[in-house]
Amino acid sequence: MNNPLYINDIFNSIPHRYPFLLVDRILEIEPGKRIVGIKNFTINEPFFQGHFPDVPIVPGVLIIEAMAQVAGVMISYCNKKDIKNKIFLFAGIDKARFRKPVVPGDQVKLETDLIKTKGNVWKFRGRALVGEALVAEAELMATITEKKL
Repeated sequence: MNNPLYINDIFNSIPHRYPFLLVDRILEIEPGKRIVGIKNFTINEPFFQGHFPDVPIVPGVLIIEAMAQVAGVMISYCNKKDIKNKIFLFAGIDKARFRKPVVPGDQVKLETDLIKTKGNVWKFRGRALVGEALVAEAELMATITEKKL
């Protein structure tokens, strides 16, 4: 699919909402292979008030969460049947590295490739870029389960 997914499509794919929705648009998706999304970080993000007031930097954990949300859109896209009664849960993270800080005004491109699936577990390799610069990378695992926890 080369047509972008916009915010309403994202709302229909994952349960996250403001202030914790960290995906603004999906630029491309190859179901079961690869997905690319973007997040525009602005000074209006609530976490900048405390991280850090004099030198605002996006917390690395939120960049990882943005990668995971993009992966969640792919999981939803690949599992359209009965998705309303399911929830995606972060199941693991490996090989996380943070290369450069992300600051207000940066647009982060989130490239996420599917490594493998086994049952309800999905494993992805994620990369976050600002322009051509790699700012973070990690391997992520997610699982699909019933909404009843």
